[in-house]
Amino acid sequence: MDQTKFYIDGQWVSPEFPRYIDILNPADETVCGKVAAGSAADVDRAVDAAKAALARPPLSLSERIALLYRIAEEMEKREEDLAQVITDEIGVPLWYARKGHAAAGPAHIRILCKELETFAFEWIQGDTLVTRVPIGIAALITPWNVPINQIIIKVAPALAAGCATILKPSEIAPGNATIIAEIMEAAGVPAGLFNLIHGDGPEVGTALSSHPEIDMISFTGSTRAGVAVSQSAAPTVKRVGLELGGKSANILLDDVDLEDAVTKGVRACFMNSGQACSAPTRMLVPHALMDQAAGIAARTANSLTVGPPRAEGTDLGPVASAAQWARIQSFIETGLSEGGRLVAGGPGLPEGLNCGAYVRPTVFSHITPEMTLAQQEIFGPVLVLIGYGDDDEAIRIANDTAYGLAAYVQGKDLARVRAIGRRLRAGRVLLNYPALDRTAPFGGFKQSGNGREQGRYGLEEFLEYSALIGHGTE
Repeated sequence: MDQTKFYIDGQWVSPEFPRYIDILNPADETVCGKVAAGSAADVDRAVDAAKAALARPPLSLSERIALLYRIAEEMEKREEDLAQVITDEIGVPLWYARKGHAAAGPAHIRILCKELETFAFEWIQGDTLVTRVPIGIAALITPWNVPINQIIIKVAPALAAGCATILKPSEIAPGNATIIAEIMEAAGVPAGLFNLIHGDGPEVGTALSSHPEIDMISFTGSTRAGVAVSQSAAPTVKRVGLELGGKSANILLDDVDLEDAVTKGVRACFMNSGQACSAPTRMLVPHALMDQAAGIAARTANSLTVGPPRAEGTDLGPVASAAQWARIQSFIETGLSEGGRLVAGGPGLPEGLNCGAYVRPTVFSHITPEMTLAQQEIFGPVLVLIGYGDDDEAIRIANDTAYGLAAYVQGKDLARVRAIGRRLRAGRVLLNYPALDRTAPFGGFKQSGNGREQGRYGLEEFLEYSALIGHGTE
């Protein structure tokens, strides 16, 4: 792939000041490509293109819906290309790159199109016409862990709202964004409504978040980086939407089918090699069931195959980078030093692998709520089991974190499960491992961010209210 150019104003252009970043394959630590890194000058070019696009007559709602459907169709044509590059760049097993990554984009777009058919952009309120209008130029900064999903749930609603967009994907996994830019071009997105600039956070991210003519920043990433984006954006008083970290609790009640609930919880925690902000990384179990739950969790973790992402039967590939691997190893060592009981996995490479960013699926039991592993986001295949006495204590432990992105509750008494779910301070509460709902709002409380994504909730993020008072009803 040629990743030496950016997509600005409907054309592939070279950066103003060429600089390149190596793209590393985490499975074998080889360089699998280079990507051009942008600068503030490239951001200025993209902003000029976006301003010119917004100065032209806007697309009608029906035209925007038709455009989104074309984007979904083009994405479906390129699903295999997207899957292959995801496997290369972040080490996801190819089967999951196809099913869990590449297929997500078209699914989100089609849901959004259905929502648009009934979405109210304006209404009469007494003598006033209340309208929801595009906020303007939206800069979109996306992460490496689920890049296609996060790009589409930002780009699609922004275009649906009538905004002009500037995308900066993660420099760790830029190839999927380049393909998405090609998809936008093939779908006929008008020049300037979608622009792509590659680069790092300190250079391009800061230039976007501080730019006086950008109206909104939508950022997904770490809480630390989200704070930096907010600080950079504050002087220009732009809207900032943040989807940040998580430390999600998974409460297993005392009436649960323990074998089923623990097995599913372990697998959910380790999906995508544990690199998911909403992963159920804290499993809360009654004290009396701790030893039994730990045995099931260990057996499940030990049954997972860690290996090359294109090998048959691989459950977990490597984590995304050597730096990520080192960070996870540090957390595992901390768990050991603080007295956690290691029941599966542990430090070092899995048996039979002598290179690559592979992590052993790791489970700690008998973790207490104040321990580091119970409080900090690890972002890897590490699960901790925490004991509790009664429902009230489980709720206190679940809410006792700086984060509030997701939570999980498992039990046979649905009324009890629902009641506990209502008391959890999380943007999403999943009851009894439900089917994926792409129409539900996604976002967090506390240091997990603000704002919501997906479906009509994501669309609303890119709209601003305007009231025409005295408009009348005729």
